[in-house]
Amino acid sequence: MNDFKNKTILITGASRGIGLACAKEFAERGATVITAQRGKADEFTVIQADFADTDCPEKVVAEVVNQTVHLDVLINNAGVMFEATAEQMHIDDWQKTLTINLTIPFLLIKHALPHLRQSQGSIVNIGSIEGLGSNPRHAAYCASKSGLHGLTKAIAVDCGADGVRCNAVAPGWIDTELNEAFIESMEDPQIFRKSIGKIHPLNRTGTPEEVAKLVCFLASDEASFITGQIYTVDGGRTSKLSLP
Repeated sequence: MNDFKNKTILITGASRGIGLACAKEFAERGATVITAQRGKADEFTVIQADFADTDCPEKVVAEVVNQTVHLDVLINNAGVMFEATAEQMHIDDWQKTLTINLTIPFLLIKHALPHLRQSQGSIVNIGSIEGLGSNPRHAAYCASKSGLHGLTKAIAVDCGADGVRCNAVAPGWIDTELNEAFIESMEDPQIFRKSIGKIHPLNRTGTPEEVAKLVCFLASDEASFITGQIYTVDGGRTSKLSLP
């Protein structure tokens, strides 16, 4: 498949997990992939970026265009999560969560838009089912992802006439390194793996590659009439009611 041949894709937070799976999927489809994060991504061109710094997005977009002349797709994937109730959460952790999960995507979009207008490009934001509901002690994370979903719709409305589409993917429980480390921290990881699978109608958790395939579809010309949408990828978890 070469549906992204001659196109430049910028992905944030692509050293592992969903971001890395997206980078590989786009590359397999012929794209020039540039990733931006603090960590390495040996298979791709990397721009070192500290997304706690709000000056970073403008520099990242400028570097991408300097290297490739054009920008066709922006994938906002980088994110953080702190576990605490509203009472327990320190304001610094609240602000860092909102900065990295919401303000940085906004700024990347802001600086990418002049180039995406030229290329009739696309934006895909990686939201979360926690932008739709909440797990315990995730007040800041939920607020940031709900905001990202709202930003997705606002950009779609404002930029549709310019030929720029903006959608979001809301993953559920995905088998990333972060989630695997969480499982391993449990008293009995095997029992926890089985129990977490059973809350899904498909009786299993998802893979980063399954999310990446939808991200690529939404960024492709095959989705040319799709914008302003939030696509849930959760194995049916949010459709399943708990037992009485």
